[in-house]
Amino acid sequence: MLKEKKNAPNFVLKDKDAKEWELKKIKSKYVVLYFYPKDNTPGCTIEALLFNKYLSDFKNLDVTIMGISGGNEKSKTKFCDKHKLKLLLLSDMDFSVAKIYGVYGEKSFMGKKYTGIERSTFILDKNQKIIKVYFRVNPSGHAKEVLDYISTLTNGNKKVKKTRSKKFTISCILTTKS
Repeated sequence: MLKEKKNAPNFVLKDKDAKEWELKKIKSKYVVLYFYPKDNTPGCTIEALLFNKYLSDFKNLDVTIMGISGGNEKSKTKFCDKHKLKLLLLSDMDFSVAKIYGVYGEKSFMGKKYTGIERSTFILDKNQKIIKVYFRVNPSGHAKEVLDYISTLTNGNKKVKKTRSKKFTISCILTTKS
């Protein structure tokens, strides 16, 4: 697996509309590459729904989210349509990108061994240097964990706390001691 402080390898993958996306052309302050095993499976659906839930928060921090898994464009379209996802999901049909990032290999589930993507996330800075790696993540709290990490980077040692009501969102900056 690739380590922190290394340059992220470039790649070109297609989204659900067969549009090509090249990593080096993304000009966001941060890029989140999250690798997930398979479209429309329980854990992957939870993870995608939570990244989707916080998508506007990520955009406000100038973060591009890219979800990567096997499966073709049609699979990505069905996944996005079924769950109303606005995420950028990319098709790594031959797992070449997952292999380069070191997140494809032998796994086991209920005693069965198989090969596939290990749920992992890489956070890249504006120079596309890897600044944080999460391996074997828990899908249920991961999107918020990533958002909190990037919020801390963006706001120094201050954390953003949001309180939501039916009519509006209040953001408070809390200063924390280092």
